[in-house]
Amino acid sequence: MSIRPKDLLNNKKDLNKKIDFDEISLDNISIDDVTYNGDNYKRFISLNSFLDNVSACQISDAFNEIAHRSGVLYNLKSINNLKAWGRITTSKTGSDDWGTITLAIDEADDGDVLLVETSDMNAAVWGELASTCAKNNGVKATLVYGCVRDLDALLTMDYPIFACGFRPNAGKALGLGEINVDLELESMKISPGDFLYGDETGVVVIPKRFFNEVMLKTYEIKIKEKNITEMLNSGKSLSQVVGLR
Repeated sequence: MSIRPKDLLNNKKDLNKKIDFDEISLDNISIDDVTYNGDNYKRFISLNSFLDNVSACQISDAFNEIAHRSGVLYNLKSINNLKAWGRITTSKTGSDDWGTITLAIDEADDGDVLLVETSDMNAAVWGELASTCAKNNGVKATLVYGCVRDLDALLTMDYPIFACGFRPNAGKALGLGEINVDLELESMKISPGDFLYGDETGVVVIPKRFFNEVMLKTYEIKIKEKNITEMLNSGKSLSQVVGLR
């Protein structure tokens, strides 16, 4: 039997597809399902639709219930108010060396987020050109524990950026830093392959060994908050809902 071009078109996977929250299933999901591998389409669509419907607040609450940790990197803030999630590719470099991040872009797997630790806030290691390259290479977002620049471009780019601050000056393309090494930020150890979620409120890092448990707990929290919202909209006060009256 011959395969027609129309058949191939009809069977093409829409990797940007989103399903309604009521259709989402987290059965048998793993951190590997954050990215599409050719065999996990349903789990990939379900997990990413779920992550698009929750928040850093809910994920932090879930992690806190499980591990008694917030997972929050307090000094990282969204630059352009875009949501992002994925497995982490790490990089560590001096603020005078933006060359290392170009190598980190090349090393990152498709769908990863890039977390860069810099030595200080004296110069920016990331800007418009790096963002363009990273997006074209399939990197989902960049988080710089240090400074970025080119805000005039970053604010309007469809590429999530998080940073501690911004500066107009930059260093050189030295390439003297490290890639895919453990980082320690705000007394939190972060390893390559851990999960990161960021939105307008902040950034949360979940160690990969906790991923499945945190996702299931986040689902419970999302449903609970949805029910509370319905009660509030029906006329109850928040003090009544939480049992204070």
